[in-house]
Amino acid sequence: MAGRASGKPSKKQGSTRGSGGKVRRSLEGRGATPPAEMRHWYKDKARAERIERESRGGASSSRTPSRTRREDGPEVIGGRNPVVEALRAGVPANALYVAQRVDNDDRVREAIKIAANRGIALLEVTRDKLDRLTESTVHQGIGLQVPAYDYAHPEQLVERARDAAEVPLIVALDGVTDPRNLGAIARSATAFGAHGLLVPSRRSAGVTAGAWKTSAGTLATLPVARASNLTQTLQAYREEGLFVVGLDGTAKVDIADVELATEPLVVVIGSEGKGLSRLVRESCDQIARIPMNAAAESLNAGVAAGIALYEVARHRRR
Repeated sequence: MAGRASGKPSKKQGSTRGSGGKVRRSLEGRGATPPAEMRHWYKDKARAERIERESRGGASSSRTPSRTRREDGPEVIGGRNPVVEALRAGVPANALYVAQRVDNDDRVREAIKIAANRGIALLEVTRDKLDRLTESTVHQGIGLQVPAYDYAHPEQLVERARDAAEVPLIVALDGVTDPRNLGAIARSATAFGAHGLLVPSRRSAGVTAGAWKTSAGTLATLPVARASNLTQTLQAYREEGLFVVGLDGTAKVDIADVELATEPLVVVIGSEGKGLSRLVRESCDQIARIPMNAAAESLNAGVAAGIALYEVARHRRR
């Protein structure tokens, strides 16, 4: 029966005959396991994991949804032309994402070459992951991760003009919430010689992937400052000798007739729908308008900024 001794001595299985040396060597093992940082694959793995964490906005808790991005976290620019333009302009970047089996055209090859020369990590990902990283925008199989933007102090914009021995020209945004408008304004500001953009820290667009994409790389050279209180910052600029001109469709003076254009100047652009806020309007030395047909109630903030800055530049060339 099972469980009862049979009365016979049990047989112990010994080592296989003739294998003594081999068995002894196998029992010796390979020594102590080296620490992780000494393994050849550790640095690459750690780097990939760090970039993965940053692409999720730095979330470290499983309770935080993977699609939640922390404020001022890294952003991913999608699209072949925007990525190549950003790399050409020297936009700071952490990683270049390339979709598996992507159509390898000239733009993709150029992006990979520039990223390699600059030491930017090159990561091959699935298209589903690239969709998530770019928040389902049109990425064409390639994306560039840019770090959180390092905003300047408002005073640095004036110092930049003084260092260049130029008359200060600053563009302030009041209630502009679309990052694409910020990028378009940055492009116009660069074209017409502005020394920087000033944005409020709340209820305003910031330098995000959308802004980088629309700016066509100009945000790499044009500083953007943040103001905790836009009205107070404008007042501080006035105390330093700058004049503040706000754009508003109800003004009586055309932007082309503003004589302050040749002076140290801050041009304030309001939102497309509401225009300038009351406190900001009261902080302006002058309110000007862009004349247009009555059929168009208002202009896009980016378009309005371009027209106003052109007029300022025209006055300064005289």
